[in-house]
Amino acid sequence: MRKIIHIDMDAFYASIEQRDNEAYRGKALAVGYSGPRGVVAAASYEARRYGVRSAMSSQMALRKCPHLIFVPARFDVYRDISRQIMEIFHEYTDLVEPLSLDEAFLDVTENHKGIPSATQIAQEIKARILEQTNLTASAGVSYNKFLAKIASDYQKPDGLFVIRPKAAERFIETLAVEQFFGVGKVTAQYMHQMGIRTGLDLKMRTEQELVAHFGKAGHIYYQNARGIDERAVEPFRIRKSLGAETTFERDIDIFDELSFELQAIAKEVIERVGKKDFKGRTVTLKIKYADFKIITRSKTLPYPVEDYDTLYQTGVELLAQVDITPKVRLIGLTVKRNDETDWNDAIQLTIDFDFS
Repeated sequence: MRKIIHIDMDAFYASIEQRDNEAYRGKALAVGYSGPRGVVAAASYEARRYGVRSAMSSQMALRKCPHLIFVPARFDVYRDISRQIMEIFHEYTDLVEPLSLDEAFLDVTENHKGIPSATQIAQEIKARILEQTNLTASAGVSYNKFLAKIASDYQKPDGLFVIRPKAAERFIETLAVEQFFGVGKVTAQYMHQMGIRTGLDLKMRTEQELVAHFGKAGHIYYQNARGIDERAVEPFRIRKSLGAETTFERDIDIFDELSFELQAIAKEVIERVGKKDFKGRTVTLKIKYADFKIITRSKTLPYPVEDYDTLYQTGVELLAQVDITPKVRLIGLTVKRNDETDWNDAIQLTIDFDFS
């Protein structure tokens, strides 16, 4: 049986800012921009007690917590610290799958130090991270990625939780469906309407029923409810898309202005495509309206998108297909690979933005 660890840094960006500035310690803090168009990139645990969350609009965050301190993001610093943490992971195993700057899966079934206990490895890694960065991490240990992810969230911050094989199914039955990896707010609400509120409720449904309601994700929900997740830890994940977007200072409903904004976005995306030698044929336009409704339009080309003119013209063509009279708040472009959909595609997490 495999031994999987999920490591998740605690309020990573916000904790770094509090570590580096004594005046921020113990304070409600958000990383991001406090202006009318601002969004919270990360929130300290002190801010979370007031209901402040990442991806929340800055204005809503300030309504929930009027004394909230905003600090600008320092991504160069965050990336440097992330590299330190990833180096620690690789001292134990080469099977490290980063999910973002601040979290990763590790398969330590066979490890460089010959330690038989995954729990001991997780303890050592947490101690090493604290020693080298003065930051805390939470760890989850289990026999697959689904359970290790849930375990790492279970006793945050600075937690360590183990889900053993014999206890897994009973543990899953007690979980709220919101705790299942990949179930966002919208999906959870739909499940509630179906009478599915816990892992046990989910387990009582047939696979055919879940697929009928949730598509390919229904297969995954069926298996996860039984503690099954066959995904391997993938140290070299293939990037599936590259994109960029911008939020406007004011809402726009003029086609020429939106076309002009697409120029800078297309240039940024093509630069990234060139640097990564990325080959993708599908261009997707993302539009977020003034009421925060999001739509996308896509077009697949017969050849990879490698130059600015192709990307920009395709973006303008897609823009012409959408209604901009509600006024547009954000616009973005993405280039995506056209490989066959695999297991990882099926469980891509949908982020539900709360701007109500």
